[in-house]
Amino acid sequence: MNFTLSEEHEALRDMARNFLAKESSLSKLLVAGASVEQAGYEQLWPKIVELGWPGIVIPERFGGLGMTYIDLAMIAGEIGRALASAPLFGTLAGAWAVESAGDERQKAELLGAVATGKLKLALAVSNSDGAIGGQVSDATAVKQGDGYVLSGSRSFVVDAKAADKIVVMAKVGSDDKFFVVDAGSKGVVVDVLEWRDPTRQVCSVRFDGAKCALLHGSDAGTWGWIRNRLYLFLAAESAAGTERVLADAVTYAKDRVAFGRPIGGFQAIKHQLAEVAGISECATAGVHYAAWALTENDVRADLACAMAQSYASEAYRDATYRNIQVFGAIGFTWEMPNHLYYKRARANAELLGAPRHQREEIVRLIEGDVGLLAA
Repeated sequence: MNFTLSEEHEALRDMARNFLAKESSLSKLLVAGASVEQAGYEQLWPKIVELGWPGIVIPERFGGLGMTYIDLAMIAGEIGRALASAPLFGTLAGAWAVESAGDERQKAELLGAVATGKLKLALAVSNSDGAIGGQVSDATAVKQGDGYVLSGSRSFVVDAKAADKIVVMAKVGSDDKFFVVDAGSKGVVVDVLEWRDPTRQVCSVRFDGAKCALLHGSDAGTWGWIRNRLYLFLAAESAAGTERVLADAVTYAKDRVAFGRPIGGFQAIKHQLAEVAGISECATAGVHYAAWALTENDVRADLACAMAQSYASEAYRDATYRNIQVFGAIGFTWEMPNHLYYKRARANAELLGAPRHQREEIVRLIEGDVGLLAA
């Protein structure tokens, strides 16, 4: 097991970093009331499609690039580092639901369109209280003729307004099933939320008898398979974001002079930055481990992904808080990007459940298989 990046992975990461440095800018978001559209949300998407990112981990037999989850972590990390605004997270989330729950015909039809950039997706799984799965669901589906109709709602749906189709987890009786619904069809209402992070589009979706198609392969393990990949994407964003805010704080601490010397020379500042450097290394290692586990279909993939998301999201939240402390008063202003990273960190730590929820998953996994860690 070797987590050292290959030259190919480093080249992919550097290419993505250079591309986003050129094509993505936070300058228009440094005003109160800024929206995701001002960050180039729609303009960046065609350029991302040209690079093949929507199809990066879609299997080649469905028209994707068939690359590894380590490759995906390189791309997701650079998106998090740049806070790039584009409907990639939602599209990949929806594609993973189709890949896990769809039959061969559905996969060929939908995943091929995603890989070529002709289809944008979103994944709707959260109740209004943020809960996912469980006994109670805000969305239900009932059989009607040859198909199904959806009723109820889903909350905190990333990229739903930009999506052509939405993949919805809804209850059929006591079971969770996955359905595909046209975002613009009758009975579907999408509202963009006033989300704390202006670099990401987050929506609520209401269904009133909306016609939908069942993904025929839905089973009890579908959500866990999807969730692992969502954890990896968010954790990769958070780990790279942690590296970015640490680098910004170090640069500022070297340049900012107080009492006759750079503030980085003061012990209180040095200790904070050293602590962030430590958690940053651990967060990155956790992401690489999770990406490796998914790539290799390792038995510890569930554990690795939950650990990566729990640790990286908390590390990012802590790092962005300390970043603002190092910058001092100027770090609290709209004119500086510090607050954007802080907001992304807070959102990443809650979008799929707080870190404590992942730690509960970790405990259940270890209790369920005491030999897991020794495998």
